[in-house]
Amino acid sequence: MSERKTRIKILLLHIILLPTLLFVLNFFVLAPKPWTGVDEAVVEKIAKEHGREARRPYIDPGEGDLLLFVFLAAGAVGGFAAGYFWRVLVSEKKREGT
Repeated sequence: MSERKTRIKILLLHIILLPTLLFVLNFFVLAPKPWTGVDEAVVEKIAKEHGREARRPYIDPGEGDLLLFVFLAAGAVGGFAAGYFWRVLVSEKKREGT
């Protein structure tokens, strides 16, 4: 490919990517309010309509990403176990003695 075609491709790439990046950045910076989770947007709203108030959970993970980390670790362990037993079910043949 000639050097001129390469420069044109790079220029077109910049013409497309830079406005897109600026639009996305502008969209997230100027968002009117923070996004709410399902708990706040739906569950608490319906509970208040029916006269129930929110209470503290039985197992409180606290603030931060601890709960997300626990789900990540459980998913990794579950994925490893599922992969191991899938290998046993699909690829290994039964022994005649068992």
